[in-house]
Amino acid sequence: MTTFNLHLQSATQYEVIEDVVSFVGEDGSGKFGIQANHTRLMASLSFGLARYRCGDQPWQYLALPGALLYFVDNRLYLNTRRYVRDSDYARINTALREQLHREESGLQRIKESLRRMEEEMLKRLRDMQRG
Repeated sequence: MTTFNLHLQSATQYEVIEDVVSFVGEDGSGKFGIQANHTRLMASLSFGLARYRCGDQPWQYLALPGALLYFVDNRLYLNTRRYVRDSDYARINTALREQLHREESGLQRIKESLRRMEEEMLKRLRDMQRG
């Protein structure tokens, strides 16, 4: 069985996983799979779950907030801000939902802050025009 190495890289983690036989990810065009000796490929993975399999072992799942995927010379590189890896689908799905909730909450706070800043700028512009 032909295999390849998976290099998982984040801001705080780096792992090399050997003997990977299959990887499944998703980008803007949909899901796709990679096996050993695939042609060179670069893709931007979407927020969500990816998975890989080593030999005849069970699938391993990766929760990603998006990632840059690069496959070259029988090595797959995944570069992301962070990731969670687990063999239990339910656990990884829960981790993904929690991560999505945290990111959505953070985006909501940023949007609210920008709205307040915009209102304050408009108020100051009106004050400048009056006086």
